[in-house]
Amino acid sequence: IDGLEAEAMGGHRWFFPTCYQGSDLAPDLDDVARARGLSTAEVVSLHTSVEHLVYVIGFLPGLPYLGDLPAALELPRRTSPRIKVPAGSVAIATNQTCIYPLESPGGWHIIGRTAVPLFDPRRQNPVLLAPGDTVRFVPVGRDVYDDMRAASEEGVFDVDTLRANP
Repeated sequence: IDGLEAEAMGGHRWFFPTCYQGSDLAPDLDDVARARGLSTAEVVSLHTSVEHLVYVIGFLPGLPYLGDLPAALELPRRTSPRIKVPAGSVAIATNQTCIYPLESPGGWHIIGRTAVPLFDPRRQNPVLLAPGDTVRFVPVGRDVYDDMRAASEEGVFDVDTLRANP
């Protein structure tokens, strides 16, 4: 359209510790690996190899739709959605990743979980991410995840430590 100019969005860079271990935290990781002809380690490596751009926040307060996935991880949504997806679940479908901020129904493939509180009504800005931000997922072990989850539940999780310095 004449007279309109594109404006670059500058957002924050975030690093989200994410556990890709265990059937309770990553229930679809094995299925995703099989469907794409990869090992689970390759799925994790591909997922953590890129910075995921926050396109939009929607569906639930604080739920980011992130893209783009490496082409080797692209697959359709699950044929049978779950009634309950735990908060913090990191899931993929089509060419995107999302992180469920609250327990909710969902039809994406859950490949991991993070303890980062994406929505916290106690914060000045309850929604952590914004369009234009980027997220890099960093694999961590179950012990680190459990410690971070405890801190999140106690309300002492310092999200600012996950943001890259400008």
